[in-house]
Amino acid sequence: MPHQYKTTPSADIYGPGTFMDSSFTPAPQDTARIFEYIAKNTLGFTQNKELWDTVQFEGSSLPIIPGPFKAPLIAAALHAMCGVVAHEIVEDRDGTLTRTQQVTVNTDHAGIWLGTIFAASVEGKDISELVRSRQLSALFQQNFDRDCMATPIKQRSTAIYKTKTPGVWYQLHGSLNPIPVLQSMGINPDYPARTLDEAYDYISRHVEQWNADELEMHNVKNGFCGSICFTPQGWLDTLMGKRLADHPLVGYSRQSHAIPTPPSPFPNIAGDSRPLAGIKVIELVRIIAGPIIGNTLAAFGADVIRVNCSRLTDLGVSSEFPAYSCLNFFLLTINLQALQLTLNTGKRTIDIDLDKDEDKSRLRELIEGADVFVQGFRPDAIARKGFSVNDLLEMAGNRGKGIVYVEENCYGPDGPYHERPGWQQIGDAASGSSYVMGRSLGFKDGTSVLPPLPISDMTTGLVGALGAIMALRDRARLGGSYRVTSSLVKADAIALEPEIGLYSPEIAEKSNQLFQWGPINSSQFVIEILLVVMDGWKRIFPQYFESGPESLMTSFQDGPWGHMDTLKPVVQLSNSTMTPRWLTPSVPHCYHPRNIQWL
Repeated sequence: MPHQYKTTPSADIYGPGTFMDSSFTPAPQDTARIFEYIAKNTLGFTQNKELWDTVQFEGSSLPIIPGPFKAPLIAAALHAMCGVVAHEIVEDRDGTLTRTQQVTVNTDHAGIWLGTIFAASVEGKDISELVRSRQLSALFQQNFDRDCMATPIKQRSTAIYKTKTPGVWYQLHGSLNPIPVLQSMGINPDYPARTLDEAYDYISRHVEQWNADELEMHNVKNGFCGSICFTPQGWLDTLMGKRLADHPLVGYSRQSHAIPTPPSPFPNIAGDSRPLAGIKVIELVRIIAGPIIGNTLAAFGADVIRVNCSRLTDLGVSSEFPAYSCLNFFLLTINLQALQLTLNTGKRTIDIDLDKDEDKSRLRELIEGADVFVQGFRPDAIARKGFSVNDLLEMAGNRGKGIVYVEENCYGPDGPYHERPGWQQIGDAASGSSYVMGRSLGFKDGTSVLPPLPISDMTTGLVGALGAIMALRDRARLGGSYRVTSSLVKADAIALEPEIGLYSPEIAEKSNQLFQWGPINSSQFVIEILLVVMDGWKRIFPQYFESGPESLMTSFQDGPWGHMDTLKPVVQLSNSTMTPRWLTPSVPHCYHPRNIQWL
């Protein structure tokens, strides 16, 4: 690891509040430095350097995503931290000394993990091929999207647009129902645009009639998603930015006001030595960030039941769509269909209607046996249904066994925007990431562009999983119940900290020359950019996606979709019986009967 890492302010290159590497460090060595920085600043993570030295990073030297961000390295560091805590749990459980074990993380693997939803194949056809050939939807028996993204206008309701304010662009988000968003701005949702470019141009003409603050207040007033594309310094200067800066990246705390409960040692499960074997997780989540939490815990051995809500009216979703049996409202577009193929690996899935008393009772029955509850809805919405953190703390106290309550959102655990809805793109815009990406592509007029991949979603999920694993370790040692929080904006903002640094334009260009990234611009949805990145990876890293000694894929032969190959868990532990892995293939949402029991 370099002894004297330095960054320099790069306002003239990447904009106000940015910092760039003074010199280049190859990815594995730079990740080791980032690992130590995050570990040092994470309350509750071991400060024993001997245990830090059990971590080894490997991989290629250059950045493997477009732009100046070190998101793959941050992800690799967080995965490694999960591995260290997992070894602590095993030591507490059966005496295997953490300092005698090793955690190995490939930084390329961690980067490709950020694109997990397309790093899979079904019956020999990879997801990107199925998307381009329009065959992906044929894998799903029911059409739940309700045509929310069926036209170019609706698709481009989520994009970045120039405003009337000089130098300021705005991230619109059609969310789960773009029609009222468009209509509220005087935009005809039925405008007969024939192409995505034509739709983007049409919406652009309307957005440019608004200044940035008008758009922001309009969306706040109406409860819509959206965000100014701040510069990094611009975000830090806001009240919300200042409040979020007071919180650590990985936030978890013992709930001292809860009814005291005794330590809950980890069970020894015959035939399964994974660190979280025997741990039970309920997942009440949505698109990517929440499901990644359960997906990660499942790989470490947890029994995860994913709950999909039949009626989401009061959970922040438009009421214009009726309830359906087994309704998964979030199958909006092909990328969300791909989520089922990847993020449900290792889980069981059921349907619950939180407007029905009998269904809420069923959920409470499952929670009675759960160790972890993960939720990705707005706190006031979930509280109205009776599943707030305090509701579950009371349940845990009454049963005499603590619980870990994990919640992920956009803006953090408190502050003026705490209850505001948000998605990955909102985190990218608010944090300054979209602005920096635009600058990295040569724009000096405020033009903002989505960073490659769903970075904030994936990182937020990984942060939530790490917090949960640490909380479970502490519950086993000390007893009590715990709350874990993770935030989309915070997950983006860490990559902009001076201690992390951005790659110089010269290094980013070397990556571009190697991977020959296709064009990326402000109009594109995340799936379009993900296809660009995946094409580059498969040109340069074919060995990672094919069978062979360097393959990063794992196969399932007997799942609902037939033969599937999915990306392996990133963390590799030196004891192969303990190393993370999924035992079951991915399944569709609402796949299992509601009366299922814990394993």
